[in-house]
Amino acid sequence: MSSIFKPQRQCLAVAVLFFSITLVSETFTNTNHVPNDKSFGDFLKWTLDGKNDPEKIQIETSNQWQLLTFEDTNYAVWVGHATYLINNGDLNILTDPIFSERASPFSWLGPKRMIPPAIPLKDLPKIDVVVISHNHYDHFDIPSLKKLYELNPETIFLVPQGDKRRLKRAGITYVHEFLWWENIQIQDTTFTFTPVQHWSKRGLYDRNKSLWGGWFMQVNDLKLYHAGDTGYSNDFVTTRDQLGSPDYSFIPIGGYDPRWFMKDSHVNPEEALQIALDLKAPHSFGMHWGTFILTDELVTEPPKRVAAALKDQGLESDFFRSPKPGAILSLAK
Repeated sequence: MSSIFKPQRQCLAVAVLFFSITLVSETFTNTNHVPNDKSFGDFLKWTLDGKNDPEKIQIETSNQWQLLTFEDTNYAVWVGHATYLINNGDLNILTDPIFSERASPFSWLGPKRMIPPAIPLKDLPKIDVVVISHNHYDHFDIPSLKKLYELNPETIFLVPQGDKRRLKRAGITYVHEFLWWENIQIQDTTFTFTPVQHWSKRGLYDRNKSLWGGWFMQVNDLKLYHAGDTGYSNDFVTTRDQLGSPDYSFIPIGGYDPRWFMKDSHVNPEEALQIALDLKAPHSFGMHWGTFILTDELVTEPPKRVAAALKDQGLESDFFRSPKPGAILSLAK
């Protein structure tokens, strides 16, 4: 990669380079028809704008997860980025798993981890269900998914419409794909795929040829929601109206600067807090920060802005928390 590219932009030179050639029409669109159609020229403008790179800082992590036993239930652990280990009292669920060193189709190029996964893949409990929000490389990591399958061939993988074929090619057996508002019941838990504002792409000619979304997970009276990647939209009010308010939500807070380039795809911390308010979720947890440098904001900025936004709105700090990777979060009803 040429030296004209800022180091943290190498990740997007891998993923967003695909802006340069898109010869197929979009198959899927956002509910509000926001196109997220930034061009390769826009990408170059951002890359060459002269802004300094964020300092590579390792955020503080926790080994508290090591206290978990197979008997423990109703907890979540932030593994890093958008990956959460969730036990809802019925199933062990893993969201957007990425355990690879880089978020990239290449092992030698792209955004490199600043922190290791809080829980090594080999130390995970038996995973019953993996949910995927969309097919960008930092959320849909084929090497990680294959390793999870090797550890437990009975794991069920839930993916957006258009992505099942990728896992089947990787040799994974139990894969279901979904359009928005479609659902499946696994044991006593109902998983519903919900709309968010984003886009999809992994290659030169597949822009928006697969869907993107969030996952609403309900068992008995416990409701959980994982937003994946998203810009701010009315989708969260709609989700609440359709499915009720989640007891706990997992919402991205990083990957938002510069706003002119990222606003349609990634909420900033203040918008993340507004999503929690739209959902009327009594408890929310942040994600999508501190693991890879993907954008221009300082590594440690997102949780500070969440805390400031909570104070500005007169909300308690436990309304929206930014946990340490590896800390045990109670999902008690």
